[in-house]
Amino acid sequence: MTKNIMIVGVGGQGSLLASKMLGKLLLSQGYDVKVSEVHGMSQRGGSVVTYVRYGEKVYSPIIDKGTADFIISFEKLEAARWVPYLKKGGKIIMSTQEIDPMPVIIGAAQYPENLVEKMQAAGADVDAIDALDLAMQAGSSKAVNLVLMGRLSKYFDATQEAWMEALEACVPPKFLELNKKAFALGRNA
Repeated sequence: MTKNIMIVGVGGQGSLLASKMLGKLLLSQGYDVKVSEVHGMSQRGGSVVTYVRYGEKVYSPIIDKGTADFIISFEKLEAARWVPYLKKGGKIIMSTQEIDPMPVIIGAAQYPENLVEKMQAAGADVDAIDALDLAMQAGSSKAVNLVLMGRLSKYFDATQEAWMEALEACVPPKFLELNKKAFALGRNA
């Protein structure tokens, strides 16, 4: 049975590291894993999505609407944008951070209100945490990705050791302690 995870956010938020780490973790658990390239404007500010699929045998990295087991979102509006991809019984793990898209920046639109409530009303199971604040507590605003990976780890049966091995394989040594702290803060939030 193939499982589907979408990592969504805004360019420059570290979704590439998150998908790489997740891929390493799942490979270490004996799964066949397919990770898509980042789609979207990966320069700062553009919408970005990465697909991670795993199971006994995975043939395609693409996730269809209504089939995502998890959507990990670095930003509130991005979570709302991708809700149609969540399957019934799936879970959204998201940062409550709000990054204004271009229409809001130029005054052509307003940032939508009550997004978490609207997603929940649409039937989505939402685990929303202030990942930016937790990342800052760990020592860097750039660690939001590891806070969200820590949060995701609560819903996986992989060991803490397996997660740490994946983290160590993907993060440069000089940033290890900070990232481990961010992971722990996200897991225990």
